[in-house]
Amino acid sequence: MKSSNGKVIENPIVVFSNDQLSLITSESIMNGKSSFPFEQTLITNDNYFQITNLNHTKTIATKDSTSISKQKFELMSESKKILGFNCKKAKTVINSNTIELWYTNEIKIKGSPTLLGHNLGLVLETIRNGNFKISAINIEKTKEIPTCTFDSKKIINSLTYKDIIWKSKFVTIPVFKDEIINFSDETKSNDSIMRFAHGTIILKKVKIPKISKGSQIFLDLTEQSNGDAYDRTGVVFIIPTDKKFSFYDGLENGINMLPIYNNGNGKQYRGIISTNEFNPIIELMRFFTPFGIKQYNTIQLKDKTWEECVLYRQEISECAQALNEKDVYIGTFIGNYDKGGHKVSVNITIHPEEENTVAKTYNIIPLFCTTNIMEMGGQEYSTLFNSDKGLFMTFTLDKALKNARLRYITTGHGGWENGDEFIPKKNTIYLDNNEIFHFTPWREDCGAFRLYNPASGNFDNGLSSSDYSRSNWCPGTSTNPIYIELGDLTVGTHTLQIKIPQGPNEGNSFSSWNVSGLLFGE
Repeated sequence: MKSSNGKVIENPIVVFSNDQLSLITSESIMNGKSSFPFEQTLITNDNYFQITNLNHTKTIATKDSTSISKQKFELMSESKKILGFNCKKAKTVINSNTIELWYTNEIKIKGSPTLLGHNLGLVLETIRNGNFKISAINIEKTKEIPTCTFDSKKIINSLTYKDIIWKSKFVTIPVFKDEIINFSDETKSNDSIMRFAHGTIILKKVKIPKISKGSQIFLDLTEQSNGDAYDRTGVVFIIPTDKKFSFYDGLENGINMLPIYNNGNGKQYRGIISTNEFNPIIELMRFFTPFGIKQYNTIQLKDKTWEECVLYRQEISECAQALNEKDVYIGTFIGNYDKGGHKVSVNITIHPEEENTVAKTYNIIPLFCTTNIMEMGGQEYSTLFNSDKGLFMTFTLDKALKNARLRYITTGHGGWENGDEFIPKKNTIYLDNNEIFHFTPWREDCGAFRLYNPASGNFDNGLSSSDYSRSNWCPGTSTNPIYIELGDLTVGTHTLQIKIPQGPNEGNSFSSWNVSGLLFGE
């Protein structure tokens, strides 16, 4: 029986042992009720085989002939009785975990509910860190040990074995693999990957399987420079298609297909807020490329060994409703003017939870996204916060939302040393004309990512460009959303406003703010 902090864990371990071998299995496996993948361990002398059934037809196995003989224990003087047998205590420490084993030699059989202690005797109790316990609750004789079949000629190494098991526990949806995002009129779409805005946007229609309630969903992206030396804004996004027009219409037929937002500053901002007939893109992840990772690793500095690629990984479980059992347009944008550009790979992984997991289902309403992913297709930079009106929009709810939250991403850009990229600016959010939240987005940890930035310029003060603190982003990192509690929202029309004191232009230099908002509610 297994227990943690006194609470019994279902599916007890079952151990079969004789003088020749030992089999570690479980009650659910014995009853044919275990879900895939499930693992059993077979021990003969100092060899142990780990065997995993991945499904009804595929089994993998690995062998270890050294680990058991290398186990070291401190034999203690304490003793106690378990199930009527006199037991001795042994102790060991593994990966900072203190493990106590209670074993008996009164039965001339060796065995254990884990891989630890097989050479001590018959282990009847294992205690890890004082709070996790495996205790024998019954010992009985059986005529034979159940068969655990596997092909001994197809034993694989331990690392491969563990990797296969790990990957079998979740669903991986490959979106892009080593795709180039660059700026070139030579870039063309093909049957699977569409390219827009002179190659700075790649897009793919992806079929998402059913996502069970409570599942955790992750997005991962890897990036390398393929020629571009600079830090660039990047976005992984999906295009909602549940209204008359979508952002795809703008990609396919030009920026003029997207609705205009005016705030009185004389510029037209297309495709940035939701309307009755249009939804903006949903930003799954906003990331920033480092200065020339991989492509410029030839730059040598003392005691600097540059990273080969940068990995961005973020949970997107709250966006399940926008993905579940749908054919969705998933895209990636990197703003750059380089013909070599950047190389990216993108995956989505779905990790199921236990069936009894309590999980909430969220409605998702895209509200706004000012990140100009069609920059190279004529979409205006998000300079709209130079007006006191900032971003002002209305949205209408057909059903009330309980425990509503705004998923808000914000980053400041441009202006060089006097611009909003390098000067903290307060973001203020208003709901129905009432201020509900304000904060100053700022990152002071950018210097920690120096090894991702081989081409980052060095200055007379001893700092590199990538070291400088910025308005909520660093080269080589993603920007985490923040969640703003809105309470319960009633049926009807509501207003939302974002104000940021955007700095003035300086010559050809200007500041801008990329902000996006998703409304979640039960």
